[in-house]
Parts: sequence; C-alpha cells; structure tokens
Amino acid sequence: MLHLRLIVPADRTDEVLHLVEHTVGTTHLVVLPGAARDPVGDVLLFDVAREAGDQLISALRALGVDESGSITVEHSDLTLSSLADRAKEDAPGQGVDAVLWEKLTDATHEESTFSVTYAAFLAVATMLAACGVMLDNAILIVGAMAVGPEFGPLAGISTALVQRAPRLAWRSLWTLIAGFAVAMVVTVGFAWMMNAFGLFTEAMIEAARPNTAFIWKPDWVSFVVAFLAGIAGTLSLTSTKSGALIGVAISVTTVPAAANAAVAFSYRDYGQMWGSVGQLMANLAGIVLAGTLTLLLQKALWAARRRRTTAVGTSRA
Repeated sequence: MLHLRLIVPADRTDEVLHLVEHTVGTTHLVVLPGAARDPVGDVLLFDVAREAGDQLISALRALGVDESGSITVEHSDLTLSSLADRAKEDAPGQGVDAVLWEKLTDATHEESTFSVTYAAFLAVATMLAACGVMLDNAILIVGAMAVGPEFGPLAGISTALVQRAPRLAWRSLWTLIAGFAVAMVVTVGFAWMMNAFGLFTEAMIEAARPNTAFIWKPDWVSFVVAFLAGIAGTLSLTSTKSGALIGVAISVTTVPAAANAAVAFSYRDYGQMWGSVGQLMANLAGIVLAGTLTLLLQKALWAARRRRTTAVGTSRA
C-alpha cells in the first residue's frame, strides 16, 4: 500500500475528496480540516493500492494539488486491515507490476545529478577496478562494480526518453560523461602514482591476465549481458525489488572498462585503451537500450490493463 498525505486549500477539498473517494483501491481516508499552516489548508490522509497509485497521483496533479498545496507519498511496508486487503483486490493488476512514474522520475532525477559525492564514488570505484585489473583479481573487480553509481544516470536517460523529458535526459547524459571523465582522469593520476611507488608496472598491464582480459576485448556477449542487466535494473527500480540492483551492479563491466582504459593510457598501450573504451560503450548502450524498451513495454502493458479494466467497469454499469 501507498500512504498519501495531501495539503489542499479549503475551497478545493470537496473536489479532491470526490476524486479520492471514487478512485478504486483507496481506503483509510482521514480529513483534518484547517490542520495545515504552511501552506494553509486541510490535510487529507489515506492509503491507496500501489497499482492504483500512479493514476491517482496523475489526477491529483491535474487538479493542481501539487501547486496549490502538496502531495507526499510514502510506501507502507505493512498494513494490517481487511479494508486494505479489499482495496488491493479491487485495484487492477498486481502492485509489484505497477510503475509509479512520478516516483521513478523523481528518483532518477536525484540519482542523475552530478555532484561531488557522485564523482567521488565513481572515482573510487574506478581506482579499485584499476587495482583489480593490474592484479588480475576478480574479487576487486566485483567490489568496484558494486561501488560504482553509474546506473542512476543510465536509468535517468531511459526514463527521460520514455517520458519525453529532455531536461532529465541532458542532465543524466552530462552526469554520465562528466563522471566517467573525472574518474578516468583521476585513475590515470592514480596509476602514475602507483607506478612511481613500484606498485604498478608495465609488465602487469601487458600480462595475459586470464581473469580480467575480457574487459578490453568487447564482443556481442558483452552487449547481451549489459542488455539483460539493464532489464533487471529497470525492473528493480520500477518495482519493490530494489535489492536486485546489487546484482545488476556486479554484472556489467562499465567501471572496470573505464579503469582499464585509464591504466592502459597511462602506459601508452592504446590498443587496450580503445578496446576498453569499446567495452564501456557497448555496456552503456546495452543498458540504456534495455531500460528504455523495458519501460516502454511496462507502460504499454499497464495502459492496456487500464483500458480493459475501464471497459469491464463500463459494461457492468
């Protein structure tokens, strides 16, 4: 269930109440007249089944509640109520399949904003991956993958394409490009420093490295893996299965490829560098393509479900 708290101007309360009360899947409605002070208005509290949440939030925004008052949405992990059970049964579809587009857009907007913290995480992840490729250590590579925050802007690009939000698209693209640029430049400096201390050597970058050589040898399997990971990552964002993002993070070679490109550049091994860049581009493209297609399919399926539900309701009436 989703828990909503609305602040509504007093002269709009009846209109909003009519919408809430006639939305299938809502329950536990509480009205607190004049309770809000900033902004001034009435407070409405209620629960709604997740599968009915997106349509209701869109309708509330169409009424201008977000402009004249506020809309706050929280996810309820546990609601013990027969009324809540009935509301979920009445709402169409399954809650886990529902996409809250407003929440998705807001989340990807936050994750797609370039910041010092984002750049620091990506730089640290890339330096960890540099240690992994030089030592041919798969454990370090997996750890670096888990630390990297690059899935946020990738999801932001996919969301922006589906929602036709050019500002989000440009912000996400800038965060992705600038983040990897900063991380790779820092990693080049890191490689030079490690070389000066004798911890990295040219022999290490030129070694066979059986555990990590795939990082600079892109092929179609790399693209397929990235595509599948993009599907899983997008589903984890749009559902309640957020824990799946960890698995996605350690299944694609974006950060390791950027790290190997930086280290290879520091030793003037341009063959490995361009191979790593190709691997990086293949993974990024696969994730964005998969994310976009997944969101488009989810949007189409949910729209079709709504049309069928509406048609059934009309025929019964």
